[in-house]
Amino acid sequence: MADGVALAPGLYFVATPIGAARDITLRALDILRDADVLAAEDTRTLRHLMEIHGIPLNNRQIIACHDHNEAQVGGRLIRVLAEGKSVAYASEAGTPLVSDPGFQLSRAVIAEGIAVHTAPGPSAVIAALTVAGLPSDRFLFAGFLPATRAARQKALREVAGVQATLIFYESPRRLAACLVDMAEVYGDRDAVVCRELTKRFEEITRDTLPALAETYAAREVKGEIVVLVDRGVVEAPAEEDIEAALRAALQTASVKDASAAVAARLGLPKRDVYQMALRLT
Repeated sequence: MADGVALAPGLYFVATPIGAARDITLRALDILRDADVLAAEDTRTLRHLMEIHGIPLNNRQIIACHDHNEAQVGGRLIRVLAEGKSVAYASEAGTPLVSDPGFQLSRAVIAEGIAVHTAPGPSAVIAALTVAGLPSDRFLFAGFLPATRAARQKALREVAGVQATLIFYESPRRLAACLVDMAEVYGDRDAVVCRELTKRFEEITRDTLPALAETYAAREVKGEIVVLVDRGVVEAPAEEDIEAALRAALQTASVKDASAAVAARLGLPKRDVYQMALRLT
């Protein structure tokens, strides 16, 4: 109980350190201390974190809830929540749901009309964006890329035109191949490789994608990896290309719908494209 106030019933998603144990928030420690039930992606990791910070279990069990059993364990936790109890859930490191378990549990709890809370804190996405030196006004977190080259390049092309800093998680053993594919798809864009953020051997490497691909080509890499890629330069489409897109769209859609679709696809003002569509009809 923090400051004499009992923890309100509901599900609490607790962000945990991605490296330095002291990065956990005071509120997160309060929740871990006061929750009726504890659940975790990795019970050993949470138990160790609580030991470091002197948070007693007080005969509470830590329920394992991970990718392989989330659907089944979710029902058990909902029954506990329905009794008016509080449940704290922590992923192994970072913020739950962000490339970690928790989404199925969150949806199920919300569907039951039970309160869901967050104790925000460490996240490798935000930590990497903070130190990368790339534009931070807009960013897209694209998670882990596919393991095979063809699927990976397809995924990279799907977000190539997004006007935002692109952020990916990658495994150490696939980093070199990933950077080669990024250089092929994105060309000479600036990029950053962040390794072991907040840990003892933290490393941040900034360069162009081709240069990074060369740097990591024959290098053995260990640890958690985040790759960030700068947005590409957008070239305005030629007027004849816009007209061609509109003529094709107008064959199956109204002026309004065709112009809206073309404007969205080419990143153009809807009003300007609509006026061009009217001239073509």
